[in-house]
Amino acid sequence: MSIVESIAGRSRDLGGFSVSRVLPAPQRRSLGPFVFFDEMGPADFAAGQGIDVRPHPHIGLATVTYLFAGGLSHRDSLGTVIDIAPGAVNWMTAGRGIVHSERTPEALRTAGHHMHGIQSWVALPVADAEAEPAFVHHPAESLPVVTLPGARLTIIAGTMFGASSPVRFPHPIIYAELHLDAGASVDLDPEWGEVGVFPVSGDARIGAAALTRGSLAVVDGASTLSADTPLHAMILGGAAYPEPRHIVWNFVSHSKDRITQAEHDWRADRFPHVPGETEFIPLPEAPAQPQPPVNYP
Repeated sequence: MSIVESIAGRSRDLGGFSVSRVLPAPQRRSLGPFVFFDEMGPADFAAGQGIDVRPHPHIGLATVTYLFAGGLSHRDSLGTVIDIAPGAVNWMTAGRGIVHSERTPEALRTAGHHMHGIQSWVALPVADAEAEPAFVHHPAESLPVVTLPGARLTIIAGTMFGASSPVRFPHPIIYAELHLDAGASVDLDPEWGEVGVFPVSGDARIGAAALTRGSLAVVDGASTLSADTPLHAMILGGAAYPEPRHIVWNFVSHSKDRITQAEHDWRADRFPHVPGETEFIPLPEAPAQPQPPVNYP
């Protein structure tokens, strides 16, 4: 089959650090359970520089951090303190409410470093939207790797090519990092549900249609992804939800009233605190809808 949509990332320069937002987009609010997809960087930080995302809240979603280079130090209101390295997964389930911060680890900040990765959000099913918050870290060596002719895939979430990620998510989902040699190809399974390919680098095609670097190609039906040059890409998607999701700032829900309640709770300091942190990101006076703002400094 073919590419039915190509969604270009919208870049924003944050003072030496570029973020490109792909989802949500005006023409497509979600892909499977994915409601937010940002490419962070690539960026080079000089010694003494880094990222400082102050504590902020979430409801109704799971945040997924996956890095190609660099590192982030995660702290949350559950008391979690952990650094994430390239190839590992930080999977934070917000459920009824969680607060977290993300900062450059001190060793990288002191030395200077290269930063590049993906930050995404997946909406929780309605039945799980008010689940207890949770955080799980999966080191790189715990993720299954599938090797095919000319292809190497790391399965981040879901089941693909006969391998299943250790990540547990209560809804059909697929998410993988792909490295494909020039001239090689992989088949995309329509049984995965809604499917998108995001080229990080390299030239590739779906059938005869060329992919655009930094744009999400949404495919329809059984498709073959072929690399013209060495390709680095993300494959994502899964089953669509029957209920649309509303996104206001960092809050995701099928219910607008629930988002309003979360806004009131954040203003009234009713969310749990991140131990050891006193800073926080205030609720914007007029939250931009339906686009959540970039939460990076």
